[in-house]
Amino acid sequence: MTENETPRIETIAIVGGTGKEGKGLAYRWAKAGHKVIIGSRQIEKAQTAADEVAKLLPDPSVISGETNPVAAEKADLVVLTVPFTAHVPTLESIKSSLEGKILIDVTVPLVPPKVTKVQMPAAGSAAQEAQEVLGEGVQVVGAFQNISYEHLLNDEEVECDVLVSGSGKAARTVVLQLVEEAGMVGWDAGPIENSVIAEGLTSILIGLNKQFGVDSAGIRMTGLPRPEKKS
Repeated sequence: MTENETPRIETIAIVGGTGKEGKGLAYRWAKAGHKVIIGSRQIEKAQTAADEVAKLLPDPSVISGETNPVAAEKADLVVLTVPFTAHVPTLESIKSSLEGKILIDVTVPLVPPKVTKVQMPAAGSAAQEAQEVLGEGVQVVGAFQNISYEHLLNDEEVECDVLVSGSGKAARTVVLQLVEEAGMVGWDAGPIENSVIAEGLTSILIGLNKQFGVDSAGIRMTGLPRPEKKS
């Protein structure tokens, strides 16, 4: 995909998608009409996660489980939802399947035990690290870092907005459409260098959740014309 092309997205792979965030996004996009492949290092884990989501859908055939490389190969667009410790190894394992595609990187560089402290990698952000690993043939877009997964599988309204930053306007436009289809409001946050803001905010939100004993602290843009979210 070149910077000015807008591809048609039919099949989405969620690599490392067996956790709650991955399954929540899988459910939202499958419900919106996409084919979704949940990926994992172990195909049994991927298929189990896919079966769990399928039970919530009117058409369970739209979701399946594969190993991470196979999921990435079969998809038009790939989403990465892994802990930061697995970030680079996972990227390297699927690199050959990503050429010409968009990668949505949901990874946040959390470094336990101090997860409420912002600790960015040498590349600047996880999204920038992904771009370095994958090269210019892949359009990396950072998004969904500030979304609490608790609401995604329950059809609850997500009050937190999504900041979308990435290596091309066309790629950001594609991701903003997917944000809308998942029932959220997204904003074009500019080039990939700006991903440091959304990623860093996650540690602050975790800290606020701990202070107030909640699990859904988020951000919301004000002073701008607010688009309507898809139901």
